[in-house]
Amino acid sequence: MTTTAPLHRLPVAPSTRASHRDWFALAVLMLPVLLVAVDNTVLSFAVPAISLALQPDATQLLWTIDIYPLVLAGLLVPMGSAADRFGRRRLLLIGSLGFAAVSLAAAFAPSAEALIGSRAVLGFFGAMLMPSTLSLIRNIFVDPARRRIAIAVWAAGFSAGAALGPLVGGVLLEHLWWGAVFLLAVPVLVPLLVLAPAFVPESRDPAPGSVDVPGILLSFGTMVPVILGIKLLAEDGVGFSSLAPLLLGLLLGTLFVRRQLHLKAPMLDVRLFRNPVFTGGVSANLLSIFSLVGFLYFVSQHLQLVAGQSPTTAGFTLLPGLLVSILAGLAVVRAARRIRPSRLVAIGLLLNAAGYGTAWLAVHAGGSSTGLMWAFVFLGAGVGISETISNDLILAAAPPAKAGAASAISETAYEVGSVLGTAVLGSLLSAAYRNAVTVPEGLSAPAAHAAGQTLGGAIESARTLPPDAAEALLASARAAFDSGAGTVAAIGAVLMVLAAALSLVTLRNSHSS
Repeated sequence: MTTTAPLHRLPVAPSTRASHRDWFALAVLMLPVLLVAVDNTVLSFAVPAISLALQPDATQLLWTIDIYPLVLAGLLVPMGSAADRFGRRRLLLIGSLGFAAVSLAAAFAPSAEALIGSRAVLGFFGAMLMPSTLSLIRNIFVDPARRRIAIAVWAAGFSAGAALGPLVGGVLLEHLWWGAVFLLAVPVLVPLLVLAPAFVPESRDPAPGSVDVPGILLSFGTMVPVILGIKLLAEDGVGFSSLAPLLLGLLLGTLFVRRQLHLKAPMLDVRLFRNPVFTGGVSANLLSIFSLVGFLYFVSQHLQLVAGQSPTTAGFTLLPGLLVSILAGLAVVRAARRIRPSRLVAIGLLLNAAGYGTAWLAVHAGGSSTGLMWAFVFLGAGVGISETISNDLILAAAPPAKAGAASAISETAYEVGSVLGTAVLGSLLSAAYRNAVTVPEGLSAPAAHAAGQTLGGAIESARTLPPDAAEALLASARAAFDSGAGTVAAIGAVLMVLAAALSLVTLRNSHSS
């Protein structure tokens, strides 16, 4: 059985000190990390503008956000294995070129369907980027102490990028159209394509197994139906439409695990999950990102469509949380010398719970923007702490030759958490909105449908009504949205408390030195 070295007991090899070139390579690798993290949340902030411009229904709106991390999550494990086999830097450069090209197409998508399709292809190329970055870091920083710092920077970049999405999106949406958020890929990835060949060393598995085509199909066939089933379960409740994909995904997942256990050179070493510390790290990673993305989904809409803030002002409202996320991720490296990982992860998840609790109080107090700012400060601190520790625990389990596949597990947890944050909490919010909003008479059938589906649809439909009727619709829609937001915040707080308890149990065998 593969064992996971505790965060504080990794052996130190003095002869493997990182050079200045290594740290510069890390800076180059942070470019795709920031981009993919920003891309996961920037679209949530652009939801109001997309709702007004493309007029998607509630399902299309959720799919616009969900399809990217859904495809990405389904392909991370195969792409991590491909990076080990064909070269991590090579796959990073191919993914960067494709991601930049498709981003241009997404920016000018003429319809919701076209945007969803572009986002799906972005997920394909994004899956090439993320396992490559973390596995390259694993092989560049062989000294555990410096690797821990590098992972802290990587995790801080991830959480900071996710939090930076609303701010960047706010500034762009203030002055440009919604498609501008996709153009971020070009100025970020062009420097990567120039600098990576010069500063990032190539690495691969020296003895890769054969390409496991059935394993690739089973991996993708596991992830997509499971996430789709959870999404439908949150939207429609228990029924054939939600249980069938869940059962299909679980069946294919069982076949995938059995296949990997019987291969001499498996695409994914599933035996790692026998170690509760490894499994606990993956769970903490997933749940922390779940809380972050779910929070941003409803807060970004509240600040703009309920509180009436401009995109830029709303982005700056969340800026303190961004800064705290970065600082917490870096500061926890020093704290990890004295405090057990289980306690640090639990503290981070409890801070997430505090963020949701603060958001619940803010929504019920009339939607105070200051209260929501503090809520994101708590959440940012929690994500920064839990992401750094959980990723270090995950990565320490893998031998350098299998870094890509192991990194893919961490990335898959991140993307599954991102999908579930939107799918579960976003679907609950949509359901609560639909049940509470009152749509007046006098609207055309399409306008009435749009107003009953999303807050953005109600705002657009109100423009066709007389002033009194429009004001009544807007008041009902905003009240319905905040009622749902309060419910989501309460559920998020409870889930994070349970997650903290889980981390104390699963990570209890990781000790401080």
